[in-house]
Amino acid sequence: MIDLKSQTLQEVTDTLKAMGEPAFRGRQVFTWLHKGAGSFDEMTNLPKALREKLKETCTLTVPKVARKQVSKLDGTIKYLWELADGNCVESVLMQYHHGNTVCISSQVGCRMGCAFCASTIAGKVRDLTPAEMVDQVLFTQIDSGMEVSNIVLMGIGEPLDNLDTVLRFLELVNHPDGLNIGMRHISLSTCGLIPGIQRLAELGLQLTLSVSLHAPDSETRSKIMPVNRAYDVEELFAACHAYFKKTGRRISFEYAMIDGVNDHDWQADLIARKLKGMPGHVNLIPLNDVAESPFKPSRRVAAFQRRLESHGVTATVRRSLGGDIDASCGQLRRKAMEEARKGEDSQ
Repeated sequence: MIDLKSQTLQEVTDTLKAMGEPAFRGRQVFTWLHKGAGSFDEMTNLPKALREKLKETCTLTVPKVARKQVSKLDGTIKYLWELADGNCVESVLMQYHHGNTVCISSQVGCRMGCAFCASTIAGKVRDLTPAEMVDQVLFTQIDSGMEVSNIVLMGIGEPLDNLDTVLRFLELVNHPDGLNIGMRHISLSTCGLIPGIQRLAELGLQLTLSVSLHAPDSETRSKIMPVNRAYDVEELFAACHAYFKKTGRRISFEYAMIDGVNDHDWQADLIARKLKGMPGHVNLIPLNDVAESPFKPSRRVAAFQRRLESHGVTATVRRSLGGDIDASCGQLRRKAMEEARKGEDSQ
């Protein structure tokens, strides 16, 4: 069966041509797909015979809302989407003055093993398809009734570990006949897979690259981020400098503040030294308290910010949204998995 929604406009057109259809049918089908059509029968400007043919030869992904939580504090909406194979992923819709941002997943689970992250606890199950990534944006809009203007690839999974799919997704959501969301409104977060960063630099996409730094020294970073053993933080900083030199795009460095681990003044000083010559932005993240993790939120966020700023480094503290609805990535999926296991054990 053909996964039409994972295809580009040209590929959809070629698929339709192979069925004996005229070229203009490709654009019609592509537009329906990216409006969030739930079935081929909804594509009312297509002949009935073609709709029947599409049912026989193609699949149409439509995720189910397995769970939905709405924050009473700020209106943030957390979705747990059930995919066709029964696996689940999360998306979060956040409202800002500049528009609505959806944070989406790129994989079912994650194999990066970051010690403070709920997404990686059960490991990686599989990569998402381009269609399953597009669906998170589409059906978040449809269910919430709110138009999405910004996308963040910072949900479950490591985007650069599923890079070909992510690049296809970016092409699809950027297309004027699709969601038409500009690259400058898209942010991609990585834990530091250097080959992927280098590939993005060569492509010169106008998206915002966010690097999950979380420690500027190799000893600390290796303890909390296993990826550092494959791609050391010194190599990572070098790759970031090369990325900036190639693209001219400022990088955002994500930094989860962990009590007594990465919140010392000397670490702020080291960040400033490593960023010298590159206009980086450090986004300090108050750590979410994950039950299985021994790490606790830092009590030195403001002091760490001041220390960075004293060196001329732009540092902000991420506004915490959805604190009452498990809005941190992986928490809702983990909770659902635990409840499912308990249900099985009780049978």
